[in-house]
Amino acid sequence: MPERYNFDTEGTCSSSVSFTVDAGKLRDVEFEGGCPGNLLGLARLLEGMELAEARKRLAGISCGGKPSSCPDQLARALARVAARRPENAEAVTA
Repeated sequence: MPERYNFDTEGTCSSSVSFTVDAGKLRDVEFEGGCPGNLLGLARLLEGMELAEARKRLAGISCGGKPSSCPDQLARALARVAARRPENAEAVTA
């Protein structure tokens, strides 16, 4: 059953990120604020991607001189989802 999540972001131009997890895949990623074109492109590229793969690709990306970025904040949100969904914990945090 699809589940929708919403997380506040920290240290980025966006204020939050929301997404749906459906059968272990990322769907309907939406950022509030931030760089609209870049974040829409990111969301389209992530559509249907396995959670573990999305986290692996996004974790640790910085933006300018900031220690994090919108993609990194999404990776962190995916890690928090893993903590809530023990059946996905290994795959998402790998």
